[in-house]
Amino acid sequence: MADTSGMAEIRGINIDKLAKAYEDEALVFKKLVNNRPTSAREIRWYSKTSGFLTATSPAKIANVAQGARPFVLEQSWTRTTSYVRKYMVESPTITMEDESDNDVNLVLTNLQDLTSAVAYQVDSRIWNVITENQSPVNINSVTATAAWDAASGQNPIEDILEAKQDIRENTKRPLNNGVLLVSAKGEKDLLTWLITSKGNYITEFTSKKVQDGVLMTLVGLKIIVSENVTADYAAVGDLKMAASWLTFKPITSTIINDEGIGKKIRVWELGECILERPKYMALISNTEA
Repeated sequence: MADTSGMAEIRGINIDKLAKAYEDEALVFKKLVNNRPTSAREIRWYSKTSGFLTATSPAKIANVAQGARPFVLEQSWTRTTSYVRKYMVESPTITMEDESDNDVNLVLTNLQDLTSAVAYQVDSRIWNVITENQSPVNINSVTATAAWDAASGQNPIEDILEAKQDIRENTKRPLNNGVLLVSAKGEKDLLTWLITSKGNYITEFTSKKVQDGVLMTLVGLKIIVSENVTADYAAVGDLKMAASWLTFKPITSTIINDEGIGKKIRVWELGECILERPKYMALISNTEA
């Protein structure tokens, strides 16, 4: 069966554009961090490990004596070397016979699922980098008052506000693009607590949540839900300020033909996430009982 021009484009020229479109649908965290290219697989960069510059006595910044030389203050940076990671997957062989029966659907379905699989792993890497693999060293760390799904004693709002407070104190800047990262269970636990535990106190808010069932913003933070958020954790931060995704090779797809047999779809991406300003992130732990 001869290919029409439309089929040829789906199989060849435009399949890469489709992969990029599907990637955009699947990505969550990559959209929130800075995105820029890198020309080398080895990335040397500096992480700002300290926060706002202050002077410790006897050094001072204010009320310096006339004619005195200024005290020397310096920022703390840590030099780090990272290496580009490769993400790649391919479909099983789509036989020539299967193509003839259901050509476009087979190609597009495989392309979408493969692209989403790569994008999901990229997002997983970004989550682990911005939370220091859930073992905070340089980022801010908050332990939940009690598990958000506990029978009693929990206070998610206090935990979230404490995370915001830590970021503000360590950066001296507001969270202009602040987000709260939670899993689907974390969102459910927040809604449950707000509606069942606090509904009598904030009736208008909770009644709206009962109607739409979606928690979009809370205490000035946009709620981002992803299953890449590790169980028992949540995070608060400004990802644009905190981290960058460096692209060595962007999301790319191709069709590999095996004449007379069929074809495979292959999708790949190369890049790495770096945490440049850790103090713009705060990890909340022990959110689940």
